[in-house]
Amino acid sequence: MIGPFRFLSRETRGMHQAAYLLAAFALASQLLGLFRDRILAFAFGAGHTLDLYYAAFRVPDLLFATVASLFSIYALLPILSRLEEEQEGLMMPFLRNTLWVFFAGMSFISLILYALAPVIAPLIAPGLASSASSSADLIMLMRILLLQPIFLGASNTIASLTQLRHRFVLYSVSPLLYNLGIIFGAIVLYPIWGIAGLGWGVVFGALMHMAVQLPYFVAEKSSGRFSLERMRKGLTEVLILSVPRTLALASTQISLVALIAMASFLVSGSITVFTFAFNLQSVPLTIIGVSYAVAAFPTLSRLHARGAKDEFLQYVEAALRHMIFWAIPATIFMIVMRAQIVRIILGAGQFNWDATRLTAAALALFVISLAAQSITLLIARAYYAIGNTKKPLYYGIADITVSIGSGFLLLMLFRENAFVREFIEALLRVEDVPGAAVLMLALGYALGSIAEGIVSYCFFIRDFSIPRARMARLAFESFSAATIGAGVTYLVLAATGIAGTINTTVGLLVQAIIAGGVGLAVSAGILMLLKNPEFAEAVSSFKRKFIDARQVVVAPSDVT
Repeated sequence: MIGPFRFLSRETRGMHQAAYLLAAFALASQLLGLFRDRILAFAFGAGHTLDLYYAAFRVPDLLFATVASLFSIYALLPILSRLEEEQEGLMMPFLRNTLWVFFAGMSFISLILYALAPVIAPLIAPGLASSASSSADLIMLMRILLLQPIFLGASNTIASLTQLRHRFVLYSVSPLLYNLGIIFGAIVLYPIWGIAGLGWGVVFGALMHMAVQLPYFVAEKSSGRFSLERMRKGLTEVLILSVPRTLALASTQISLVALIAMASFLVSGSITVFTFAFNLQSVPLTIIGVSYAVAAFPTLSRLHARGAKDEFLQYVEAALRHMIFWAIPATIFMIVMRAQIVRIILGAGQFNWDATRLTAAALALFVISLAAQSITLLIARAYYAIGNTKKPLYYGIADITVSIGSGFLLLMLFRENAFVREFIEALLRVEDVPGAAVLMLALGYALGSIAEGIVSYCFFIRDFSIPRARMARLAFESFSAATIGAGVTYLVLAATGIAGTINTTVGLLVQAIIAGGVGLAVSAGILMLLKNPEFAEAVSSFKRKFIDARQVVVAPSDVT
């Protein structure tokens, strides 16, 4: 079975090459995810059905972020690296036993939540659950979606082997299949089973996410045996490492649960607008933040296991520099082009102009935290690689506190203070759009992410002795070039017609490509004039990977 798909097991070693490969697949996955959202927006608009659908995700997603991630890549990989250093193939008996433990534990917990669904539903979306029919649909969807974290969690456990072997192609294919399953549910299953079909599409996608990795997991050679006592000690070590990390990861989901609960009291469609904007900002976050963090983590774990401190620090600094280099312009360009982005991706069918404007405004607020979220992802993985899972937990607590607290206070301020409300509506150009209160929840989330990013970065550069001056220079050059380029983009948009005056997807796409292309070319030219080293490294790495077409092995030049 593996033979025809041998390309999936190809290894990619260089950090930048792996990051760009992951970014390319992440872009494909995110584009597929955006197509998924377009289908949902076209069919249902920003209304009650999608509010129920997205609210039902909160419990499964929280379950995945907590219990399922106890046996995640970031807890397992350092231990598997050490076992592999001790004896080749020794990690496999441990990993297989861990997978069985995971299935048993997750199935038991999911059954309990299945039974408690009528009690949980009013807690996660009290505004929706006040209606008997809505409550019944919410409970049904929650129960179906409880299968999702079982399959995704198992896939995440198996993916520790995938990453250890640097099979980043295989690792990247799984999210594509997940999104295909959701699309299948919306197009094929919904007409047959109604709203339940949307839930079963998610489950089917999660199953495919796991299944594509299984043949390579089963085919992996193993040696040695794990006694019951040694297995117990190994699992204890995993839990000691993963519990703080799991709680840190859960910070995002806890914040989302609270913010979605607040949104359920707002006008119909508020949860959908919030979620669509969140999904859109997740595209650059996945391409930039997740790609570099995922690419760097296996090597960081191995370097730490070998005691190669200098190489470890070089890798961390290189990943951090390139993450900042890409995140700043992505933020600025998305703010300038937010209306085009939302109209191209979601502006069709039942998704009307008011929903488009609200989503675009929410996207602008979410994306201001892009750099902070990306930095946090890398910092957390650097700490996980050295076995320190407590510090990311402390940073996550800052996120939860600020996100929920500021979201609640901003929502109250928006409702009670006419000056604040009118100022924000004018700033984001939603003066005459009902339901703008949901924007305060997006801003609250962004402020929490920024707070976490600032706190974690300050401690990180101290703990890892990262030079501040070099990072400050990079941030200034990237920001300056992006601001000038985005200014040119805005002028081109104005010259070719503001978003509201172009009414076809093709026209908007052409406008966005021309305006964005000109702006990016200007930014690139400025970076060349500044002789920006990150830009030069990015161009060189791209040429090696896609033009020279040769395998690049990790070397000092890759990380300096």
